Amino acid sequence: MKIALIGYGKMGKLLEIKAKERNHTISKILKKQKWTSQDLMDSDMAIDFSSPDSAVDNIHKAFKANVPIVVGTTGWNKDFDKVKNWCNEYNGAILPSSNFSLGVNIFFEINNQLSKIMNQQKSYSAKIRETHHTEKVDSPSGTAITTAEIILDQMDHYSNWVSNTSDYGNKLPIIAKRKEGEAGTHEVIYESNIDELSICHKAKNREGFAIGAIIAAEFLYNKKGLFSMKDVVKF
Repeated sequence: MKIALIGYGKMGKLLEIKAKERNHTISKILKKQKWTSQDLMDSDMAIDFSSPDSAVDNIHKAFKANVPIVVGTTGWNKDFDKVKNWCNEYNGAILPSSNFSLGVNIFFEINNQLSKIMNQQKSYSAKIRETHHTEKVDSPSGTAITTAEIILDQMDHYSNWVSNTSDYGNKLPIIAKRKEGEAGTHEVIYESNIDELSICHKAKNREGFAIGAIIAAEFLYNKKGLFSMKDVVKF
């Protein structure tokens, strides 16, 4: 495939390396917002790891160019319905994910099953801890929010999630920290008066995110519609 990279930070540079290792070509590197859908016309696929304030506009440009887009940028979920409508309007193809790591998506599936079980155990309270590198823009992370949304879907006790506050009541707490050199750690903890149960995913580096995004792009090639990593890993 000829892949256009939207955003060229640490992830963009790693994507370039991993795409070439899998025999793909980088057709364009689009670093700034001032580009148009015409810049994508010679590409088979776009992969966006840009910023929350530009992601939605980038997606729109890809739809206008009739180029499928894989989106790893997080923090734009408030516009998800708009993007879904655009996908239908343009007969486009998009695969967004808060995390492309295979291990994280297994973690999501375990979290789904465990939270379903813990909904019946009223003596336990839940919380999420996440730690990322200091350069990460959004807090809490998109992965932590996805983790929280899975729990909220399964557990009756929680009405919403809340970040970094001691006054959470019936809201699910997310404790977000930033630490130099941290690739990404996510933990779900269930605690009662007598014990504690937790599941954790710790990334050793960013390679898993990049490889997963390339695999997602290979899956999306020549398809139409809205997809997720569940479609890719087939849980």
